[in-house]
Amino acid sequence: MALEKKIASGIYGLDRIIEGGFRDNTAVVVVGSSGTGKSTFAMQWIMHGIDNGEQGLYVTMEESPEQIIREAGLLGWDMKSHFEKDLFFIHLAGSDFKDMIMNKLPALVKARQDYDVRTRIAIDPMTPVIWAVREKQEQRVLIGNLFNTLKKLGVVLATVEEHTKPGETIGEDVLLPIYLSDGAIHLDYHPIGGAFNRTLQIIKMRGSSHGEGVYPYIFARGAGVIIRTSPEEKAKGVKETYDHTFDEALKTAEYLKSPQHVVEKIKFMKETWVYDYSPEEALEIMFDSYGLR
Repeated sequence: MALEKKIASGIYGLDRIIEGGFRDNTAVVVVGSSGTGKSTFAMQWIMHGIDNGEQGLYVTMEESPEQIIREAGLLGWDMKSHFEKDLFFIHLAGSDFKDMIMNKLPALVKARQDYDVRTRIAIDPMTPVIWAVREKQEQRVLIGNLFNTLKKLGVVLATVEEHTKPGETIGEDVLLPIYLSDGAIHLDYHPIGGAFNRTLQIIKMRGSSHGEGVYPYIFARGAGVIIRTSPEEKAKGVKETYDHTFDEALKTAEYLKSPQHVVEKIKFMKETWVYDYSPEEALEIMFDSYGLR
């Protein structure tokens, strides 16, 4: 029996620990408190698809599309040039979520199903849907319908804000979306300094054998989230050494005939790298994610 083809996440290092990517037509939630980078995950997921000829559907329930495009630009992603071409927004701020999810959204999805182009979906954040109703059964119906409707288009990645109480590992307010999803990723922040002070853990990934460790990750402008799945390498040298590291990476990328968008990411990283640790491991993870060896 042929193995099911996976959808590459575009989150550097993540596919190493979830057997190559997400299963098609599934919903994955990214859960974490404020500052863990949930929106960066969503943007990176969408832009990776666009870089590879797919379309992106960004469902936002708080910030306007203009705000998201502006924030993406600060991270090195040019959403503006793709707006209304292969990147589309549904802005639901202030909406009647029940009416939108139960009546209007299915009609929008049905119309998009006529296009023969792979679409990846981000819901960022999904938290207002949870807050819109208090009764758990109604929450379950709304979230279930939201996932099931959008999964008809492709993989759905939804971010959920978490508010944990003392002694809780995972906040009670996010248990329902985790239960209803096909996959769940938990992000945590440890304000202890150092390069990797944020960690990721796979809670579940149906149909995949996933890593069960706690994986540190960083943010790098021009690249996004990079997850460390190998022993941490100590910082080396000074800024000039880092420039040399980036220059060598660019030579390797060009020698391997990498796509131009990969080369541009490395150039942007070189220009904006302000961290006091070597980018070598991050670059290695990126190369591995693109299958460049």
